[in-house]
Amino acid sequence: MVGATAMVALVGLGFTRIVTAQRPDRVVSLLADQRVAAAIEAARASEARTIDEQIRYCEIPAPPFKEGERGEAIRQAFQGAGLQNVRVDRVGNVLGDRIGLGARPRLVVAAHLDTVFPPGTDVRITRQGDVLRGPGIGDNCRGLSVLVAVARALQLAGVQTPGSITFVANVGEEGLGDLRGMKVLFGETLKGQIDRFVSIDGPGHFVTQVAIGSRRYRVTFAGPGGHSFGSFGQPNPAHALGRAVAKIADLVVPTDPVTTFNVGRMGGGTSVNAIPAEAWLEIDLRSESASSLTALEAKVNAAFDAAVVEENRRGAMPGGSNAHRVRVTKELVGNRPAGAIAASSPLVQTVQAVSQALFGTQAPLARGSTDANLPLSLNIPAVTIGGGGEGTDAHAPTETFVATDSWKGTANAVLVTIALAQR
Repeated sequence: MVGATAMVALVGLGFTRIVTAQRPDRVVSLLADQRVAAAIEAARASEARTIDEQIRYCEIPAPPFKEGERGEAIRQAFQGAGLQNVRVDRVGNVLGDRIGLGARPRLVVAAHLDTVFPPGTDVRITRQGDVLRGPGIGDNCRGLSVLVAVARALQLAGVQTPGSITFVANVGEEGLGDLRGMKVLFGETLKGQIDRFVSIDGPGHFVTQVAIGSRRYRVTFAGPGGHSFGSFGQPNPAHALGRAVAKIADLVVPTDPVTTFNVGRMGGGTSVNAIPAEAWLEIDLRSESASSLTALEAKVNAAFDAAVVEENRRGAMPGGSNAHRVRVTKELVGNRPAGAIAASSPLVQTVQAVSQALFGTQAPLARGSTDANLPLSLNIPAVTIGGGGEGTDAHAPTETFVATDSWKGTANAVLVTIALAQR
């Protein structure tokens, strides 16, 4: 049973639905530890500071590939939270260690620094009571503030774990960042040293254990260009692009496993009365199945090739040379591996035991494309969890975070971290 003093303390914090049935012994014993209860209390007591930091981090621009200024703020926060060996690796990941009784198991707890918003975006946050609005306030300024708050709570409570914990604020999770932070973290910075991984990404209460893989292409159609009247009839890169998009729009994809596609951006040309010399698009392909993703990729690439053939056939001139033909170039600009960890796995069961202990119910299981994709592809146990509170309009300038009882998300992250740093 849970220690009486710890039980009283936790119930007093508002966890009125604590139960002891059907929980792994690990979490039961942790809840009996007075320092663990103190860490949860520290999370609750400092939530106002966590919210203030969430706003402060968000008002530091961190567009893709330009996360350095926000990373510096987190580096200083890591030092202030008592982490050791605080450093920045070659791509801009910020790391800090909390040394356990042993080097292993090593748990990495991470939150991404970057946003989807380009340079020049107004990143000021407005606040009305518990409602915060502004680009990135939930995804992922919430994750960053909770990451720092967890490190601080463990320090304040003097929690000692059997294994070591490395806190990471990483680059490259969004857009064309292509998980570059995770790829360097697992391939270089901490290669072979990571046993378990948790990312904190956005608001809410969930456990993402199915990793949606994605392939992203920038596809360029090129030709000689010309005058819209005088050169009418010659193959047109924009027309080839249009043919390709129409073919892709007609593709039928499976719903099990869930597989999707999206042409997200298009551009090219110089004038309304000029045949463009170049037209381009960016396309995002996703699936929870690696084989389905590969099959979709093949169909999409075939659509690009067929569109070029058709456009060149339509614009073929008697004795025409290849110089007057459209060509296509396909550049892979994003490759996120798919993967999954079973709901019955020890890591997921431990995370769910924490949720059961604190909230009386297990967290909803989810699928998504997150930093956890990379470790799952390497068969390293990994999940992504929410940082508490509620959010809407992710990836929009009107993104909203509601902070009512958001401290419970911080407390959940604290207990998940402690539980996964056990042997």
